[in-house]
Amino acid sequence: MSEKLSLDVYLNNSIRNIMANAYKAVLSNPRESLFVLKMQRAITRAEKRRKKHLEEEGVNIPPFLISSIATDCNLTCKGCYARANDICGTKKNEESKELTADQWKQIFREATQIGVSFNLLAGGEPLLRKDVIKAAGEVKDMLFPIFTNGTVITESYLDLFSKNLNLIPILSLEGCKESTDERRGQGVFNRVIASMEQLKKRALFYGTSITVTSENIDSVTSLSYINLLEDLGCKIIFYVEYVPTEAGTDHLALNEGGIAKMETNLERLRDVFKDIIFLSFPGDEKAMGGCLAAGRGFMHIGPEGKAEACPFSPYSDRNVVESGVKDALKSPFFKKLRDSGLVGGEHTGGCTLFEYEEEVKKLLFTHN
Repeated sequence: MSEKLSLDVYLNNSIRNIMANAYKAVLSNPRESLFVLKMQRAITRAEKRRKKHLEEEGVNIPPFLISSIATDCNLTCKGCYARANDICGTKKNEESKELTADQWKQIFREATQIGVSFNLLAGGEPLLRKDVIKAAGEVKDMLFPIFTNGTVITESYLDLFSKNLNLIPILSLEGCKESTDERRGQGVFNRVIASMEQLKKRALFYGTSITVTSENIDSVTSLSYINLLEDLGCKIIFYVEYVPTEAGTDHLALNEGGIAKMETNLERLRDVFKDIIFLSFPGDEKAMGGCLAAGRGFMHIGPEGKAEACPFSPYSDRNVVESGVKDALKSPFFKKLRDSGLVGGEHTGGCTLFEYEEEVKKLLFTHN
């Protein structure tokens, strides 16, 4: 079996497991259960589309996209990759133009048609682009986990989420109140918890994203912390290893011992909490033969439509508005990244493309 086919099989099996676990997590909610069953059928159709593109055209369509839809944010979090990469904040390119809601909707629709099943919406703060969130809600055969800081979830948004179950809010925390407020701002923890309580009250499927550092790894993977999240109705937890985009923070990144501990702790959590889906980035990539960026398992679309390998590596030779999603995945730059071994090669932790930024830039400007 070729590497592309074997990876496709692995990803498809992983997605089926995620959806099976999602169904178990919402069994007590008939409306959510029916929705998950419908999405399982849509995901099966998407899998067939990806297989057809690979077999007939040799084009590997990833099941995931990451779309940074906003360039503004109401918080200034320490170590934010979006500010470090000038996606948002005071240093963002003032001449840059965010895509319109109609342009994003066209991208979402094309992605669905070629077999993409999951589109992670990021920013900036994605909920500051309600027009795009509404557009995403209308693309029913795709799931949109929305990575939000959790502080701008209004009654209007709760109504929108209730009407469009394919919009899945993923609220960011750093662990306890002290850790979250230290990185994200005073009072943020309590605001996020209040949003979680409202989501639970509406019986909505939602999750949380936790940045794992050398300082909080024990607390955020403790049984007591997950018990807290479970009591708040959280059904999916994304663990994201800290990438030191801010100077002087290398010590916060997990070393080999930390990575091994994370793997062990995840096994324990998955064994104890059967009704919560645990995902780890880039930890789960290791089982898939390395980094999944540059179209191998996902690609990133920036606020202007640039097709990038990864949110931590903002370099591009294609714009999806001009090329379309499928042709963007044929990017020569992406192919160079995969052929170089930077994508799909040995994976120890953190972000390989961020760590080897100079090599990435050389590949972008090499014309062979």
